[in-house]
Amino acid sequence: MPLRFMIATSLALATFTPASIAFADVERACHQSDRAASRALCRCIGRVADATLNRSEQRTVARWFANPDEAQETRQSDRSSDERLWRRYKSFGTSAVRQCG
Repeated sequence: MPLRFMIATSLALATFTPASIAFADVERACHQSDRAASRALCRCIGRVADATLNRSEQRTVARWFANPDEAQETRQSDRSSDERLWRRYKSFGTSAVRQCG
């Protein structure tokens, strides 16, 4: 995985609880992460998440920070819904790098 993709998705997803997920939470999580990120970068990543992931997808992806094995299970799953989610997640990361990088 390219380093810029990993940084963008890490900043976008940071650490937050699934119960608190709302569209603005990706930006808040970016601000609260232990990685150095500017306010402008976090705002950009939040906007990209809002544009590419729906609320349910953001909730699911948030759980992956607490349980990375769940992300791996989703990536390797044969279910079409998991495959769609993984494609959208990758698209989010690519867009975040392109728009915010």
